[in-house]
Amino acid sequence: MAAIVYFRKISETEERVEYAFGADPDDFVRRLTMDKESCTSTVRDARVDHTFLKASRRLNALHAERGVWPERGMSVS
Repeated sequence: MAAIVYFRKISETEERVEYAFGADPDDFVRRLTMDKESCTSTVRDARVDHTFLKASRRLNALHAERGVWPERGMSVS
């Protein structure tokens, strides 16, 4: 079974980046926040599930690869 998650940047400050994310690119219902210094993430609804972990890991990978937090993206496995 394939797993997919889409994400889009909502806001960015010097300390944090907030993303909307979910399985449907037209209906993001969840939010996660990345701490720029520690590269750790929290999820607004407190559900630490596969979708959240997948989005968080992909965001960190893209940041490490590009040196900037991505505006949008997706992860498929």
